[in-house]
Amino acid sequence: MEITKLKPEYDRTSELKALDETKAGVKGLVDAGVKEVPWIFHQLPDQFEKNSVSGGIQVSIPVIDLEGVKKDPGARQKIVEKVRNASRSWGFFQVVNHGIPLSVLEEMKDGVRRFFEQDLEMKKQFYTRDYTKGVAYNCNFDLYSSPAANWKDTLYSLMAPNPPVPEELPEVSRDIMMEYSKQVMHLGYFLFELLSEALGLQPDHLKDMDCAKGLTMLSHYYPACPQPELTLGATKHSDDDFLTVLLQDHFGGLQVLHDNQWVDIPPTPGALVINIGDLLKASLYSLFLLVLFRYDNPSRRNRGGTAERKK
Repeated sequence: MEITKLKPEYDRTSELKALDETKAGVKGLVDAGVKEVPWIFHQLPDQFEKNSVSGGIQVSIPVIDLEGVKKDPGARQKIVEKVRNASRSWGFFQVVNHGIPLSVLEEMKDGVRRFFEQDLEMKKQFYTRDYTKGVAYNCNFDLYSSPAANWKDTLYSLMAPNPPVPEELPEVSRDIMMEYSKQVMHLGYFLFELLSEALGLQPDHLKDMDCAKGLTMLSHYYPACPQPELTLGATKHSDDDFLTVLLQDHFGGLQVLHDNQWVDIPPTPGALVINIGDLLKASLYSLFLLVLFRYDNPSRRNRGGTAERKK
């Protein structure tokens, strides 16, 4: 006799509201000693795609070394070509020797952990779903609208063009958030130069279109999960920005969709993952330059990292 385990009836809206009202997020569930993933986090079967790269085939996103790019015209030309090829074939690439010190990257990751692992009463003052606020912490921005919640909490910070005053940022991570954002802003300007040149345009073209005007920091926290086979840190999606600069933690879990295969992006010390977002693709289309890229709407899902989004 085949026995089918049926999901018990439950009031989803009430459970979502109950989680939201704790202001403790997923971290609060873990701290409370939860042994089973609540139903609101159970992902639909089609989210767990099996077509990952396997069978000994080694596929990885391009890694671009920016060493010497500002001093050697010959090196810059080669790097621009690599950016062009990576953008055309993947929509993603990693950069190393990008100018942001490793100490800053490590301190940024530590700052994220400090925020989410501090006393709950300190975090609660930032908990909100009002994104008109420059700084907001919550569990899943789409908690009430998505088919299933992701196993993560997030701190949202709008860092440009109108940065928050220091007192608006969490004290435990304030200094590094400001320093890291400043560094990423400079890197973003330079990446838009390379992308402009890759398109055969003047270096300031994309910057002059205000592609680099805004900067949003999304700091994600993925607590240990008792049943990871039932949920995801982030479901498949594309980024609705111009450019994403992603700093991974050492746990990994980030994947990108390439040629209908999910490809792992293992964490690399000092590397940053660059994702060309939907807004930049739309802008290029408006310039009738879409032909230079293969737009296959690459998606990603991940279980750790801090993302800076240019929009």
